[in-house]
Amino acid sequence: PQVRDVDMKLIELAKSYEAKIVTNDFNLNKIAQLQGVEVLNINELANALKPIVLPGETMRVFILKEGKEYNQGVAYLDDGTMVVIDNGRRHIGQTIDVCVTSVLQTTAGRMIFSRLKEEAEAA
Repeated sequence: PQVRDVDMKLIELAKSYEAKIVTNDFNLNKIAQLQGVEVLNINELANALKPIVLPGETMRVFILKEGKEYNQGVAYLDDGTMVVIDNGRRHIGQTIDVCVTSVLQTTAGRMIFSRLKEEAEAA
């Protein structure tokens, strides 16, 4: 296509081939949708592939460092999700079982709050 703007070139090309656009560019996504081109957002696809975690579920994590609050430990899942463990500070450097207490979805990603499995079972 004889179009100068890169985004518009992609949109025109997708239209001519009846193709979808795969992107994480917010503006391209919106413009393409307005032009009637189907868009697959990489961030939405990645979030859709993350496993669902529910309160009460048990998981095994490696506590990497201390958290911001007193006595917390912090671990990370393979997908980069942060897991905050109440009373986990004393287990830094260890792999332990934790029980999920809540899950918080933020614009920066997902955070999982948990406590040690033995404490959850005693409660």
